[in-house]
Amino acid sequence: MAMSEISRCSYHVFLSFRGEDTRKSFTDHLYTALVHLGIQTFRDDEEIERGNNIKDEIEKAILHHSKISIVVFSKNYAASTWCLNELVMILEHKKSAKHIVLPVFYDVDPSQVKNQTGSYAEAFTQHEQNFESETNMVQRWRNALKEVADIGGMVLQDRHESQFILDIVKEVQNKLHLISLYVPPYLVGIDSLVTQINQWLEQDGANKVCIATICGIGGIGKTTIAKVVYNQNIPRFEGYSFLADVRETSQDCNGLVRLQRQLISDILKGKSHKIYNIDNGINKIKEVVCCRRVLLVLDDVDELGKIRKLLGTQIPFHPGSKIIITSRNRYLLNAHFISQMFDLEASRSCGGLSKQFEVKELASSESLQLFNWYAFGHNFVPESSMAYARSLVKHCGGLPLALQVFGSSLSSKSVSSWKSALEKLEEISDSKIQKILRISYDSLEDDHDKNLFLDIVCLFIGKDKDYTTTILDGCDFYTTIGIENLVGSSLLIINEKNKLMMHQMIRDMGREIIRQESSDIGKRSRLWHKNAFDVIREKIGSRTVKCLTINLKGLLEDKAKRTNTTLHFPKHSKSQFLMANDVDMETQAFAKMKRLKLLQLDYVRLKGDFKDFPKRLRWLRWHGFCMQSFPVDFDINELVVLDMRNSKLKQVWKDTECLPNLKILNLNHSHSLLKTPSFSGLPSLEKLMLKDCINLVEVDQSIGELKMLTFLNLKDCTSLRKLPRTIGSLISLAELILSGCSRLDDVPWELHNMKSLKVLNLDETSICQTVVPIGSEACKLLY
Repeated sequence: MAMSEISRCSYHVFLSFRGEDTRKSFTDHLYTALVHLGIQTFRDDEEIERGNNIKDEIEKAILHHSKISIVVFSKNYAASTWCLNELVMILEHKKSAKHIVLPVFYDVDPSQVKNQTGSYAEAFTQHEQNFESETNMVQRWRNALKEVADIGGMVLQDRHESQFILDIVKEVQNKLHLISLYVPPYLVGIDSLVTQINQWLEQDGANKVCIATICGIGGIGKTTIAKVVYNQNIPRFEGYSFLADVRETSQDCNGLVRLQRQLISDILKGKSHKIYNIDNGINKIKEVVCCRRVLLVLDDVDELGKIRKLLGTQIPFHPGSKIIITSRNRYLLNAHFISQMFDLEASRSCGGLSKQFEVKELASSESLQLFNWYAFGHNFVPESSMAYARSLVKHCGGLPLALQVFGSSLSSKSVSSWKSALEKLEEISDSKIQKILRISYDSLEDDHDKNLFLDIVCLFIGKDKDYTTTILDGCDFYTTIGIENLVGSSLLIINEKNKLMMHQMIRDMGREIIRQESSDIGKRSRLWHKNAFDVIREKIGSRTVKCLTINLKGLLEDKAKRTNTTLHFPKHSKSQFLMANDVDMETQAFAKMKRLKLLQLDYVRLKGDFKDFPKRLRWLRWHGFCMQSFPVDFDINELVVLDMRNSKLKQVWKDTECLPNLKILNLNHSHSLLKTPSFSGLPSLEKLMLKDCINLVEVDQSIGELKMLTFLNLKDCTSLRKLPRTIGSLISLAELILSGCSRLDDVPWELHNMKSLKVLNLDETSICQTVVPIGSEACKLLY
């Protein structure tokens, strides 16, 4: 691995060890265990080519870009001057930065390392002979060994290696908090309830299946408390999963299947399973929960029927498993549901072990403390603000969400701003939280951040932050600073998976702002779901519309649920096209929407030409697109992202299309696609997704012209037999996924030119590993 490549990476763990002792045994097993759990680990293999400035490079590239160093002490560790110098460097970094050092004593005792006895004494006898004129250096090595032995690490002793490795991995997870869910930085008034729930988890029926609800009104902190409990208790369970926003997600198209898939992946530590329908998911869930103690949190559940659809009935939870549900309904659980949900033996025990924990409003002193943390960054209130702070807090009614959002919105504001906010609150006679949250929106500095907030509310909740930034930057937003402002105002959260999230009540507040723009839905700036459907069908859109999103399949499914009718879609296909005549719409409906930039038309079939279609689109998502190629009169010249998953495209466009700003092209699951488009007119393309294009036989030669391309996914393109030699010209490509291309038995030799390649996945192909040309020594080859 070239050191210049390392310096651009970040690692959770830096693994230091004596290669001759453990490279192909213990350290290799430890490295594999860490990586499988998503812990990015750099292995300091002594086979790395040493350069003259290797010390500076290691210190810059590894120590300053890793959070923890694991030092594996073995019998011959002290014989290596390289290892000793590295140890000195690690300990120096520990003193000057928040760097964690975890010593692992593999087949030596800590006292042997500290006092340099046994093989360590022999090594130092040799060092003192070899470095007679450098006694200071030898003494630094001795001091480093004494210091690290006193840290208190992990000792193998008489444990099995496999258990020892599991213990090390758990320790690393705990130190790095890698599996912890995001919680707000300031938590007030929850300790007592968290302690009660922890005691219930630990004491009540330690070997029995237990279920509990955390209940309370919206914005009271149920989810936050559940996350804290989850974070604190997952080390005690063999499997664990936190399913957020069950009520909201279950209403989405395939939402229940997505939740099932997440639950299974969580419990199996990241192993993905294909789930084709709800029944298939229920069977797989029963398989994974029957053989391990699990902690399962179902967040924001409004009705028991959704739990039955998600998990099924008569679930064979392993003894000791615990289920926690957050809900606004304090009467959600009942004995009948419990007897249905669990098998007979578990339900008998669970009946007496079901529990309810109610979250109460914060006391006035706690409310003031939480408000102060967000308004001032500490619990000290300036005398000039005390009276206003007490009055403002009173109006928030002890609701943590209102206190957090309102406090953030007044942070660093003048006394006159505080006075104005109080006057607005006093006009809200019944302390409606939506109106309180609206004041926080109004306090945003400018229209830029307000418009950014409203776009996120309509389209990008739950979306990846980087993906969203790419799109909104293309809409002339300063997205990065805008998102920072929204996070700082507590109107937006970036969770542990880099997703944009917000509380449902904040989302509802944002959507209500849009509704209030006009009583005429066609004159609102942003349209979604049923309103978008009505505007298109009735052709009442206007120049005001900037964003429109509709998932027609989801809308019809929701309607079918409400009317107890059944929709029939083609079987055995991810592309479930709607063929009913009554859902056809006309392109003419968009003619007046000249300012439209963000458009989602999932499973919508449009009739008519596109010559008057909006020409300023920056994001177009059209899942289930039913035409065989893009209409020639469809002007998409300004697009930044084109997402055409599950389409019927055979060719994307007939001639070379010039899209100078296009950065992401997603054609996943387009089963009819035979050949990729020409890429000559896409100079800015960074990500190209062609996953599961099962009839794709040719990748256009022009792909070599994509000098900005960093990610290429051809997974499960089962008809693809070869790649063009020009692929070796992709100078920026960092990840190439070819797994599942079962007919692909060779890759172009030109791949050795791809110095930027970091990941090459050839799993389930016919390619022999010994003939794969890798240009970058930093490339991770996956089979």
